[in-house]
Amino acid sequence: MKHAIPALAAALFLVFSAATQASPPKPLPNPDRPAVTPILPDTGGDAASASDASASAARACASMRRLARRGNRSVGLRVFNLKSRENVCSLNSQARRSLASNTKLFTTATVLDRFETGQSFTTRVYRAGKVKDGVLEGNLYLKGGGDPSFGTNEFLRTYLAGEGSSIDRLATIIQRRGIKRITGLVFADDTIFDRLRGVADSGYATSPWIGPLSGLSFNAGYTSSSLSRFSSDPARLAARTLARELRQRGVKVKLRTGLRPTPARIRRKANLIAWQDSPDMAWMARVTNLNSINFWAETLLKDLGAYIRKSGTTAEGVKVVRRTMAALDVDVWPIDGSGLTYGNRSTAHDVAKLLYKARSEPWGNDLFASLPTAGVDGTLADRMRGSAAQRRCHAKTGTLTGVTALSGYCFNASGRQFAFSILMNDVTNLDRARAAQDRIAALIARL
Repeated sequence: MKHAIPALAAALFLVFSAATQASPPKPLPNPDRPAVTPILPDTGGDAASASDASASAARACASMRRLARRGNRSVGLRVFNLKSRENVCSLNSQARRSLASNTKLFTTATVLDRFETGQSFTTRVYRAGKVKDGVLEGNLYLKGGGDPSFGTNEFLRTYLAGEGSSIDRLATIIQRRGIKRITGLVFADDTIFDRLRGVADSGYATSPWIGPLSGLSFNAGYTSSSLSRFSSDPARLAARTLARELRQRGVKVKLRTGLRPTPARIRRKANLIAWQDSPDMAWMARVTNLNSINFWAETLLKDLGAYIRKSGTTAEGVKVVRRTMAALDVDVWPIDGSGLTYGNRSTAHDVAKLLYKARSEPWGNDLFASLPTAGVDGTLADRMRGSAAQRRCHAKTGTLTGVTALSGYCFNASGRQFAFSILMNDVTNLDRARAAQDRIAALIARL
């Protein structure tokens, strides 16, 4: 994908428990990285730098509109008062714009809406044969459940603060079942999804911006926690890793593995010998949005297709997003789940409407908690520091070549609450455009 920032730009892969660690998890390659707002020459003409914190809404809106035009040729802007339900400011708010990673707002909102709060994705191991005197006379089937967090303990510690579902734990559970030898093979089953590795941006092949997608995801698509390269087939790698982990625990098993659907007659409770449940949907949304992780968003989109439409494809996941948003009276035209494809479009009006509608939904607090906080964490860690927006604005970033976006919530000192969306297309100067976004957010925080 054609981004305006380097391919190995780092985004901290933080989750809820990460803040309590002595050192944070390592960076995972991702395009929508935290960005430091550059210091631009002060024109002295807008309210962003004025000392009068009680500037009228009309004056603030005029300043927002001027700022919104900086660094781009096609902007959409909307600022909405959540309590009074009044439109505070708008500019081309009904015009469709490319969303970039603001697409993830629609994906994660749909995930939170359509899945139960405590729902998880389960990776299962079935036995095909009886266990006699410690010998399993048959095969093992490692069946993926569309869990983007599944991986080795090392990967989970390094990038997910130890959260997620572990292949190491699966191997330990199998060994503790008293199995000492397996006469057959370990088969990987990734059939909950199709086998397209990417999305439209990369012609549905593996993209440098997303690890290969799989119904049996493993280490976010990488061959190891070194992140040196992507796996050609995550499911097969997971099966080989399980066989190796079993051997390390004294279980005799062939290292030769295969790829095969789990037979229907085997998928019974009596044959289920081990499983791992992912963290819940609020955690999934947090990982996706905090640092704009494309792999998570695209896997979750296929999960929507698999669990809601019974077909684990990007196209079916998109249908779920569109229909869920339509039920909220929100229009969006998605193509993928992450925003990597330029054709993902909506309007500033509808992005702000989604944020407004979310506040009255049972999952609204989870969506809010998934957003980076200005000047504190995620992709906003180094933006808006020292401004009125710091700690008062919580927003999702978005970046493609020629596109930058910022949409979320701001809360001011007097208790006013706002939803806002800034969608900039035809960007000519990314630094100038982002600085303008940050100044708009500071203005909103002072309304």
